[in-house]
Amino acid sequence: MTKAIQSSVQVGELATGQALTVPIYSFMGSENSAPSVYIQANVHGAEVQGNAVIYQLMTLLEGYQVLGDITLAPLANPLGINQKSGEFTLGRFDPITGVNWNREYFDHNVDIQNWYAEHQHLTNSELFCAYRSMLVKNCQARLTHSFGISTGHRLAVNLQAMAHQADIVLDLHTGPKSCKHLYCPEYDIDAARFFSIPYTLIIPNSFGGAMDEATFCPWWQLTEYATSQGREFSVPVSAFTLELASQERIDLADALEDAKGILAYLSHRGVIAEKVNPASMERFGCYLKDYKKFHAPKAGLIEYCASVGEPLTAGKPLVNILRIDLYGSEQAYQAISLPMDCVPILHFASASVLQGTELYKVMTNVFPLQPS
Repeated sequence: MTKAIQSSVQVGELATGQALTVPIYSFMGSENSAPSVYIQANVHGAEVQGNAVIYQLMTLLEGYQVLGDITLAPLANPLGINQKSGEFTLGRFDPITGVNWNREYFDHNVDIQNWYAEHQHLTNSELFCAYRSMLVKNCQARLTHSFGISTGHRLAVNLQAMAHQADIVLDLHTGPKSCKHLYCPEYDIDAARFFSIPYTLIIPNSFGGAMDEATFCPWWQLTEYATSQGREFSVPVSAFTLELASQERIDLADALEDAKGILAYLSHRGVIAEKVNPASMERFGCYLKDYKKFHAPKAGLIEYCASVGEPLTAGKPLVNILRIDLYGSEQAYQAISLPMDCVPILHFASASVLQGTELYKVMTNVFPLQPS
């Protein structure tokens, strides 16, 4: 039986001087050539289901032959987890700066032309090793910046330094009220068929601030530049964001299904020795440019009519807006629909909203993902 080794990493300090730490669990692989893995969860305080998935995944891994090193970081943001207001967990934004915790990662802005010119004589494996080392050292240098860095950025860069040491990176999140969906880079769309997730957002191969992009974008940049110089290889690193339904929720049975999907992908990549088949299910995709946000045209009380994860025909009710203050007028109640077919993916958690609140995110121009 394979057992996880427990440790911790310091990601900052509290005002009282105590170390701010994240628990780390590690499975040591038996083969150096197998891909290594980094998985984190709960960067946003209320998004706790990923911790249950990590728990179930670790339980499953005990029964498998682990070939590649696997590092797991549940409870990855102790500041966000403890950011409570009454019965609710806030924890989406750094309370000091207001920045989204998942937009604090470091953009390396590698001078790829000069770096490649200095290292092009290396073999592919040597090139990848040198590039990885450079990314990790850049993170370490960022943490010791002479002018200092913010609390949230320090947390993110510490996590990013661990992620840069892996070949596969999975960042586990949830939405407010959400169905499961996967963020997948364009170059790696085939991976979507392994996870137990019905909807996939296909994102550009560019940096937008999140962990997945912070991990794969430098490697995409290296691969593209090498190709322009007549040297071709596949992007060496894969990174995905898994959105595991709704926040403020733990469902261990559902977590087991998602853990099995992750295990199927790790099996496909040779991280474990055993063959694990992906779940048999329909999977659909949408390009990020076709992922639309619907904002409240006016303030009021909202009835969310469209179920997440269920196709919605153009003209069918999306929301009803109730304005008690306008009782007796035609403006007291308004039904709103969208002019195109779509799949609602998530919606705002509260029933009372300000004008302009982002009520729904919907996929449009949805297409089936064919199994390979």
